[in-house]
Amino acid sequence: MSKKLIIQVAVPSPLRRYFDYLPGKFTSTQLRVGLRVKVPFGHKKLVGFIVGQTDHSDLPASKLKAISEVCDNESLFVGHLFELLRWAAAYYQYPLGEVLQQALPVLLRQGQAAKLREHSVWFLTELGERIERDELKRAPKQWQAILSLREYLAKHDKPSGIISAELNLLGISRVCLKILEKKELVIERKVSYINQLNYLTINGPILNPEQQIAIEQILSAANSFKTFLLQGITGSGKTEVYLSVLEKLVVNGGQALVLVPEIGLTPQTVARFRERLHCQVAVLHSALSDAERLESWLLAKSGEVAVIIGTRSAIFTPFKNLQCIIVDESHDASFKQWDGFKYHARDVAIRRAQLENIPVVLGSATPSLASLHNVSEKKFQLLSLTERATGASMPKFHIVDIRRQKLHEGIADTVLQKVSQHINAGNQVLVFINRRGFAPMVLCHECGWIADCDRCHVPLTKHSSPPSLQCHHCAKQKPLLKRCESCASEQLVDVGLGTERVEKILAKKFPKIKIARIDRDSTRKRGALQEKLTAVQQGHAQIMIGTQMLAKGHHFPNVTLVIMLGIDSGLYSADFNATEQMAQLVLQVAGRAGREEKPGEVILQTHHPEHLLLQTLVNDGYTVFAEQVLMERQQAALPPFFHMALFRVEAVKTDLCAQFLSEVNQLLLAEQTALNLPTISMFGPLSAPIEKRAGRFRWQLLLVTNHRMALQALLRECLSKVEGLKSAHKVRWSVDIDPINIL
Repeated sequence: MSKKLIIQVAVPSPLRRYFDYLPGKFTSTQLRVGLRVKVPFGHKKLVGFIVGQTDHSDLPASKLKAISEVCDNESLFVGHLFELLRWAAAYYQYPLGEVLQQALPVLLRQGQAAKLREHSVWFLTELGERIERDELKRAPKQWQAILSLREYLAKHDKPSGIISAELNLLGISRVCLKILEKKELVIERKVSYINQLNYLTINGPILNPEQQIAIEQILSAANSFKTFLLQGITGSGKTEVYLSVLEKLVVNGGQALVLVPEIGLTPQTVARFRERLHCQVAVLHSALSDAERLESWLLAKSGEVAVIIGTRSAIFTPFKNLQCIIVDESHDASFKQWDGFKYHARDVAIRRAQLENIPVVLGSATPSLASLHNVSEKKFQLLSLTERATGASMPKFHIVDIRRQKLHEGIADTVLQKVSQHINAGNQVLVFINRRGFAPMVLCHECGWIADCDRCHVPLTKHSSPPSLQCHHCAKQKPLLKRCESCASEQLVDVGLGTERVEKILAKKFPKIKIARIDRDSTRKRGALQEKLTAVQQGHAQIMIGTQMLAKGHHFPNVTLVIMLGIDSGLYSADFNATEQMAQLVLQVAGRAGREEKPGEVILQTHHPEHLLLQTLVNDGYTVFAEQVLMERQQAALPPFFHMALFRVEAVKTDLCAQFLSEVNQLLLAEQTALNLPTISMFGPLSAPIEKRAGRFRWQLLLVTNHRMALQALLRECLSKVEGLKSAHKVRWSVDIDPINIL
């Protein structure tokens, strides 16, 4: 009697296991590993993924359900991508079905066919090319449309037609086009792929010796795995290194993936890459529509697009012929996924490059301490760019001690004098404060009461536009208060600075100067960020005020003064990574100053001018600073010398968190003894530094060891048992492998 074929399917479920199904009407060859299938799961149907075939199930065949539908003829996870996703699920201790689902665009998760949509592309006919104005004198809008089309086509040298999005920019309506089509002046065609090569290729600048060495080293590792850390000071031309490498690698069907930390960096990066490489470049980030994301994903998979520029999740894009991965600003915390599947895109990129046997380049002016440690361990090769590509000198730092100084609502008088000097010289000034809103706290001067969020254990932030108190953790809003809710006093004081308040202070001090505030609140509308950046670059605003949106990737040639407010919080934080992140932020923001021929200055306003690490950073540079912090990390048994896993749990009652983590702690200790594993220290259970968020109490349990494999083995053995705890069903819990903060 032949054995029964059983199909193992990973479904998007929090359960860390596969589910067995019968093949139903499908043959074994139609049910290959990696294919999407629709399966009955409880009372609904889910899109799952075939992960294996077997002839045995723990359940009798009579209780197994059959696969309902096969969505694909071939796996969407081409090359080594499926292997990468299996590794990621295992390493980050997350269910494979959830990992596979999150690696796909939304429309594919829903079971939609993996095919490109059709686009409307418009062409001028021969009659449209030669028609004269007199023939359309009674239809001026139609004549204007014809003129606009002619000018656009001539300017862009685009014989492949004009897509609807470009026509919208020209102000040409679809109604007008349909009328012109009836007159046989234009014609519409449907295509599944749009040619973007509508620009002239430009040559890059002359490279300096350091750039040439870096390019040669990376190209020498083509068709082999190697991790390069490209450490270059701000303005040193790291992007030119990327472009020169890709010019060689993306020929003859080669492809590359470029990861950037922020959506805001992609428009300028895309434009620069298209101009230089003269190849198809597509983007992948959360601001795109579902259809746009699917299209870029499929074009990369088919090989039609040579370069994908994307944020964190783009690391899971399929490629036909991937030749290189570049992670720009590789130190940035945005590459870490904070919820759900908590992967780090930089580390996944390194593993993917290893599987694909290709080079990976991690670029940064301020590399993470983990990357620098890997250089010292000979795991990464360091490539250094120590000079600015334009020949400009690095900005000069000034630490301004504001103790006992006269302050204008939090800004020192000497700082305002510096602003005045640079503005009067016709230059631009960037004021950085990493807090949006007007003031981070409202306090009663009579009794000391603080306006807190009743759903989170944090103060509410005052906003002036619109007037409100907002929680930046749960997004709760309430009207501005006129009286203290504790003693009814009207003596309410705004404590601290936010971008709105800084804008008000500077507008009052410099009433004739145009100010651009750039933060999440002022750039919510689509295109608002680019509009504000363009205004600054064209000189329409002399003062910029912004958050970390301005910290990296932007080139402001006329900015000669950078002022940083509120840096002290990074010097004395409970988070082990805070000092490293503070230093990175300081140097990234400072790098916006003096990027051309005009020298730059950077002012750090602080209450702690004597802080040893701050003095080291300013006087000796990031490398010496990093060496000191790494020594402290080693002595304190912290990453990168030790490895961490953090159990996070939240519930409506604090005792539910404590009970669950106490049981987890006991389970981990018992399994550690049973498996005879090396020492794994456990800290907790303890309430989280921010104890309550969005109405739920938060606790955590931290695991620390210098044996990474032992930590993985312990979690692998225990997590399925943790799922089975009764207390686990009363809380939300997760495990964060290699956490980058513990707040």
